[in-house]
Amino acid sequence: MGSPIVLGIESSCDETGAGLVRDGRLLGHAVASSMDEHARYGGVVPEIAARAHLHALRPVVRRALEEAGLRLADVGTVAVTTGPGLSGALQVGLAGAKSLAYALDVPLYGVHHLAGHVAADTLEHGPLPDPCVVLIVSGGHTSLLLVRDLARAPITHLGDTLDDAAGECFDKVARVFGLPYPGGPAIDRAARVGDPRAVPLPRPLPGSYDFSFSGLKTAAARWAEGHAGGELPVHDGAASLQEAVADVLTRKAVAACAEHGVGTLVVVGGVAANSRVRSLAEERCRAAGVTLRVPPPKLCTDNGAMIAAVGDLLVRAGARPAPLDVSVDPSAPLAYAALHPTPSAAAGSVCRR
Repeated sequence: MGSPIVLGIESSCDETGAGLVRDGRLLGHAVASSMDEHARYGGVVPEIAARAHLHALRPVVRRALEEAGLRLADVGTVAVTTGPGLSGALQVGLAGAKSLAYALDVPLYGVHHLAGHVAADTLEHGPLPDPCVVLIVSGGHTSLLLVRDLARAPITHLGDTLDDAAGECFDKVARVFGLPYPGGPAIDRAARVGDPRAVPLPRPLPGSYDFSFSGLKTAAARWAEGHAGGELPVHDGAASLQEAVADVLTRKAVAACAEHGVGTLVVVGGVAANSRVRSLAEERCRAAGVTLRVPPPKLCTDNGAMIAAVGDLLVRAGARPAPLDVSVDPSAPLAYAALHPTPSAAAGSVCRR
């Protein structure tokens, strides 16, 4: 008999996700987004996100089960994001996951959100090579990691963002450019007809594996301010910004592979769906003899399938389930895939796509 079917629940920000995974295979998943409710505010409003999760959780679980052709009684394990993210949003997902695990009398696993992004690639390309370099790029996180056994071994941070993350930079500059929220897809669309060499934007922190996009954001904003009273060449600005971000991300990631003798680069997270990040990563990995793995766009953004994938790995590795008093940790550092935080009063964490 194979491993149990794992139900994964994700509710860290503005997407409510449920996914079902067994033995590394995705059986079904569904996502509901409250993005449209936040768009007029230019960013995620925590209270709105939490309320949206309350309304969406049951329908999303039901849709995932229907897609997989399964009943709730078929679920043998529940995995849930317990951090990082918005405190209220995480609480909704955890409460729902605890209720399901209790009702079904099955184990519950608390999962780190970023480990979920890493595991998402396994649903498309199979087990991760040991070792591999992983570049996580999203609205709130930009990290360069050395990953071995995701379920058993500690995760080594080669570099992290010191201020704004890549997706946050896109969101904030898009607002300055007059583009809609979320900024990442809007920048990508506008850049298609722009000149990526039109605006001389900086490449922050050369020679380091850490990231900093605050100065790049400011440089793009100053360039836009220089066109006050005239027509802003948005397409050129978007293309130049996108090129700068993609250049920094892929250059550091490929350099890390070379320095650590690693033959596989995995790029995950919402910004991994960006067309220029993907194409430049392909170009540089090919030139360096590095295998590139990027999940399909539907698995790059937040989803329950990636959380189920981590739960499936933990089950097969023989990891202990979470304790009964497992709680959320809105600012949890990424050290291991399993996350069993102690009760925390932390609240008001900021979520950025």
